[in-house]
Amino acid sequence: MPPSTLHRLPRRRRSTHTSFVVAEARNVFRHQAMAIEALAERIDQGYAEAVEVLFTTVGKVVILGVGKSGLIGRKIAATLASTGTPSFFVQAGEAYHGDLGMISQGDSVVLISQSGETDEVIRLMPHLRRLGVPMVGLTGVLDSTLASGVDVALDVSVEREACPNNLAPTNSTLAALAMGDALAVSLIQRRQFGPSEFAQFHPGGSLGRQLLTVKEAMRCDDLPVVSPSDSVGDSLMIMSKGRLGLVLVMKEGRLLGLITDGDLRRGMQNYPDMLTRPASDIMTTSPVTIPDTTLLVDAHRRMQQMKLKAFVVVDSDGQVSGVVEVFEE
Repeated sequence: MPPSTLHRLPRRRRSTHTSFVVAEARNVFRHQAMAIEALAERIDQGYAEAVEVLFTTVGKVVILGVGKSGLIGRKIAATLASTGTPSFFVQAGEAYHGDLGMISQGDSVVLISQSGETDEVIRLMPHLRRLGVPMVGLTGVLDSTLASGVDVALDVSVEREACPNNLAPTNSTLAALAMGDALAVSLIQRRQFGPSEFAQFHPGGSLGRQLLTVKEAMRCDDLPVVSPSDSVGDSLMIMSKGRLGLVLVMKEGRLLGLITDGDLRRGMQNYPDMLTRPASDIMTTSPVTIPDTTLLVDAHRRMQQMKLKAFVVVDSDGQVSGVVEVFEE
């Protein structure tokens, strides 16, 4: 849209009300930071026991909750599942009406209830006990029915909510979420869940792409290859068919050089008869290579730094195994 057609809102003078809103927002963040800090001080042996329960689960970790706790439970289940701990969420009310069949022996259950008395959650506990599944509770009240009925109760209590009425779940949901994140991180460390395992669970999008190695992303079939004695004209035809903007100059399986668009331009300046000359006359004799174990994101960063469009990929023996091209962010 041309700048002349843009409609600009008039600048408003800062008001007392604006200052109040900003100050209140800052207070919310401070209150929530204090709630998390207090949570950290209460981590004890019970937390380690909860991690061990989840780590030794041979089935899946099932998260149960309703309302805002249910929304937090969904996120915790998603984080666990993406970091090596098979997990899923079940809405507690639905579990009481049939979805309890999704839970079986070998699973473990994490129940979330700030009050520790949420009816939909509490009434499931006898049935879960009969199934023989270990239970971990996240609650803000340690003398509650939930805390007394689970195998391990984790204290996610808060002094008050960030809500000015002390009603809307704010600090309490944040505390439960933070506890779930802490459990996930502890399990990552317990399982020695590294970048390669992480990549298996995140194959798509920019995150998955960053975790790929060059070997997984390179082109290794039908590479554009010529011998040093082939003419530049033949090399140009091979380059066009290869659609990589380069051609590899090889002899007896050994990389001798590389011809790129830049080499062709320089060759035209130096040799009027360039097309009939051998490829060895214009090739770059020290082409940049990269190990096939390099992370794709690191390869891309090097391409940007060196202003290159592709790298020749070599294996552990230094043999050419493919070509990796620049990718868009």
